[in-house]
Amino acid sequence: ARRLNRAEYTNTIRDLLGVRFDAAADFPADDVGYGFDNIGDVLSLPPVLLEKYMAAAEKISAQALRESHDQIIFQKPGDSQSEQEAAARKIVRRLATRAYRRKLTDRDQARLMRLVNAARRRGESFEGSIQFAIEAILISPSFLFRVEIDPKTNVAKGNGEGNVRSLNDYELAARLSYFLWSSMPDEELFFKAVRNELHTNVKAQVKRMLSDPKSKALAENFAGQWLQLRRLTRMAPNAQEFPAFDEELRTAMRIESEMFFTAILHEDRSVLDFVDADFTFLNERLARHYGIPGVHGDEFRRVDLRGEKVADASRVRGGVITQASMLTVTSNPTRTSPVKRGKWILENILGTPPPDPPPNIPALLEDPHTVASGSLRQRMELHRQDAQCAVCHRDMDSLGFALQNFDGVGAWRTRDGSFSIDAKGELPEGQKFDGAADLKALLRGTGKQKFARCLTEKMLTYALGRGLEPFYRTAVDRITQSLAAGDYKFSTLILEIVQSDPFQKRFSLRAE
Repeated sequence: ARRLNRAEYTNTIRDLLGVRFDAAADFPADDVGYGFDNIGDVLSLPPVLLEKYMAAAEKISAQALRESHDQIIFQKPGDSQSEQEAAARKIVRRLATRAYRRKLTDRDQARLMRLVNAARRRGESFEGSIQFAIEAILISPSFLFRVEIDPKTNVAKGNGEGNVRSLNDYELAARLSYFLWSSMPDEELFFKAVRNELHTNVKAQVKRMLSDPKSKALAENFAGQWLQLRRLTRMAPNAQEFPAFDEELRTAMRIESEMFFTAILHEDRSVLDFVDADFTFLNERLARHYGIPGVHGDEFRRVDLRGEKVADASRVRGGVITQASMLTVTSNPTRTSPVKRGKWILENILGTPPPDPPPNIPALLEDPHTVASGSLRQRMELHRQDAQCAVCHRDMDSLGFALQNFDGVGAWRTRDGSFSIDAKGELPEGQKFDGAADLKALLRGTGKQKFARCLTEKMLTYALGRGLEPFYRTAVDRITQSLAAGDYKFSTLILEIVQSDPFQKRFSLRAE
């Protein structure tokens, strides 16, 4: 069982009841595991959150009957008690089936109807009695948790190899919708599930779902965490060092990266475009920050980075590695951080995260005398002469130095203070580069298989809502191979994930 996180709760309430509710403002932050906040292992239910759920259920149910009355009370009740109970039964069954994302049992229905009838006996109106049922639905574990109930089996205790089962169509519908939309299944997915037709129509449904505006959730929740865009809201660059940075620029940075991700998704482009591309999305504020002329107004527009008016220093902006959002979240308040930038590339592009640093490592000296003694690169090279540090920092720093032409908020520069910038380095395998353009060319060329596998692992983790077990390696191999054979198209990655065994099957843990 995996609890709905705040984004999933917000979207599910919207699609179930037509009500806007911001769970991020009312509920405590969700814990993060394996880089994402939809991981079942860390989505606990502390008492304070249960209290928040109960208060929210009362507020949301009342709001729903005010704002979406006809959508909820679709069955007009007659005057007699039997007619009203029949109408309530239909309303409750429809709401609970959609909210629980499975077939409603007779026991489920009886529990909810007892509440409705008790409310009516106390003098509540028909709508008031339905509100009680909605409140009960919204605090039910069947709503708050995505539950996949295993049927009883006769599998003997042992290694469990015979205990794997395919998901039923309702379970598959929920996995699809929470992967691509961060929300509940819509009417068409439910229709396919009721008729047991979803497994044979997965490709068509994925295509439909990706073209739906709700797929924006994939950019907000997957890309927002894979690319660490959410951290951008917490970054506080030093105003004296970076006077050009303001809230308008912060917002523009995030929008550029989200629109770029969405374009690759909706245009079914190669996922290698995440590493390097010939376009991006800019408004006047961000274009001025990048030094790109000819972009006017607050509206974002697609910009060709290979155009005649784009200077050489700005042509390198294609791809997420050199977008201002990433360059800002991997910087310190007063300066760039080659260590953070190199670590980000190792973790999110190459899929080879460095180990945690040993304890008691001294910080890099930042006093005025030391800063004036050499460039950041020179000072870091002296700092890592300790053999303990050199093992990891050799790879991290080298990758980060390639991005030293970008300051702490992603603006282009040619000098680090009074010192010339040296952007040379080499990949862990030994290929040498000089600057961001060279680095991205290598990552998109000889490093593309590593990136494809890294992105596959990240997205499969997000899609499943759990960490990848060692025995998933075969599935990851197959997805990565299919991605390469399909010219690295984004749709190939999505389809291969939703058709994989880890996505379509589960270990059945229940035995007679």
